Amino acid sequence: MDWYQNLLRPVFFCLDPEFAHDVSLRSLQLTSRAPALLRWFTGDVAPKPRKVFGLTFPNPVGLAAGVDKNAVAIPAWAALGFGFAEVGTVTAEAQPGNPKPRLFRYPQHRALVNRMGFNNDGACTVAARLRAARRRPSWPGIPVGINIGKTKVVPLEQAAEDYLRSFRLLREVGDYFVLNVSSPNTPGLRTLQERPALRALFRAVQAENPGKPMLVKIAPDLGFEQIEDALALVREHGLAGVIATNTTLNHQALGADQGEPGGLSGRPLRERSLEILRFLKARASIPVISAGGIMDVADARARFDAGADLIQLYTGFIYGGPALVREIVRCNRI
Repeated sequence: MDWYQNLLRPVFFCLDPEFAHDVSLRSLQLTSRAPALLRWFTGDVAPKPRKVFGLTFPNPVGLAAGVDKNAVAIPAWAALGFGFAEVGTVTAEAQPGNPKPRLFRYPQHRALVNRMGFNNDGACTVAARLRAARRRPSWPGIPVGINIGKTKVVPLEQAAEDYLRSFRLLREVGDYFVLNVSSPNTPGLRTLQERPALRALFRAVQAENPGKPMLVKIAPDLGFEQIEDALALVREHGLAGVIATNTTLNHQALGADQGEPGGLSGRPLRERSLEILRFLKARASIPVISAGGIMDVADARARFDAGADLIQLYTGFIYGGPALVREIVRCNRI
């Protein structure tokens, strides 16, 4: 029996989405500190190692940023079968995010809308937490990425220095890093995807990068010319890869009312995310982590067939649970 689909999800889906998320995360945080519980959680997932940007991943299915913003449950993600986990988005200063409610389900569309606004404990606290966690016997050994964003109160013209400040605090405790310039929920953030701002950001961060893989996460709402510009800068500044994609502001799939404002994720994002993956792989040999709209094994297979080096789950994990991770990893075509 799938205990998540049959027992937990029906209960969670009766609760406020953010409250359900917090309860789940607290439970996994406690589980991460109890080796006996971790062993009980551990699924039967055969290794399917993959080496990407110099790191070895036990399997190519990862947890996307946004689930474990503050890096509180890394051992649990490994126990549930993920081959890597990306924490954050983390900002230089702690911030509460946008007013609640800010997370919404659309089960008929297998979708979520969020306008969280980078709520997190701040780079200093997250760095200390990861430093302590890495010293514990329960540390799982999967690669851990850190997704970095702009502090809301920092002016856009000071964004590069703000990202750099976070990176300085976090660079010793992450295996790879992601510059998040594509969230729709921080005012003006997506303007950092424009060529001059992106060049300044890449130059500043890479100048102090000791060799950690650095990626950029792009929006699905970019035009192909903008994606070409971003790719050129990725090559120019020696970034390790691209994550495609973040959430979309296009809510047409939700119907007449188009839902709450915020970033849409889940099944409605599937085709656009796949289209951008194919575009990227046709034009560059750099690694791509594909995210957005991966809801089942067929979706995952389509991403790998299109050239994805790794994939990440968020909304698919909320709807499909831990069984989805194991089903994808067991698939013969990844």
